[in-house]
Amino acid sequence: MLEVTDINAYYGAIQALKDVSIAVGERQIVSIIGANGAGKTTLLRTISGLTPSKGGSISYDNRDVSGLPPAKIVGLGICQVPEGRQLFTHLTVIDNLRLGAYLHFKKRLHREIDEQLERVFIKFPILKERPKQIAGTLSGGEQQMLAIGRALMSKPKLLLLDEPTMGLAPLVIMEIFRVIRKLHKGGTTILLVEQNARLALRIGSYGYVLDTGEVTLEGKAMELLDNKDVKQAYLGR
Repeated sequence: MLEVTDINAYYGAIQALKDVSIAVGERQIVSIIGANGAGKTTLLRTISGLTPSKGGSISYDNRDVSGLPPAKIVGLGICQVPEGRQLFTHLTVIDNLRLGAYLHFKKRLHREIDEQLERVFIKFPILKERPKQIAGTLSGGEQQMLAIGRALMSKPKLLLLDEPTMGLAPLVIMEIFRVIRKLHKGGTTILLVEQNARLALRIGSYGYVLDTGEVTLEGKAMELLDNKDVKQAYLGR
């Protein structure tokens, strides 16, 4: 479904990605782990078209999407849930969700938007109970659910999740991972960036380790869980 081949990305003179290559098969959960500053967020932003790549290629469904603007990439079926959620905190829950369907509004697909909204409410009943609540007043876990729900409003085939459990309590983390499993079972392909390496590899079928902008290790997720170097660097005791 997605093939990233030898891409490089820079912030000014600083190289954030160095010849990075990854692949995500249809209906997979692929996990990317690594320390802070390893380039994980930059990789997702580059796939989404938010950070330009230099060299290499990004192919989605056998189409070269390198250099396409973010809206075009969303329209093709790739949507990112950003690190830190980045909600419109001064707007209501329902307004945030409807903004996720912006491209459908442009096409005047109002019936499809309402149908997708109901699907999101089925996945996140707490949001259905609070459509008029200001997003910034939700709890951290509720805000993360809203951020995922907003992305789902674009009806993505490939969902990019960037640190979905950041700053959340342990019980809420388990709920977020339950949601990710449910989305996967429903047919959504997921590329997951997550600092909780143990959970990320347990949920994924394949994994990559990023270190200072380079892929240093890859393999089946369960094999990475048992890898001595991965255990020492990312899993603790």
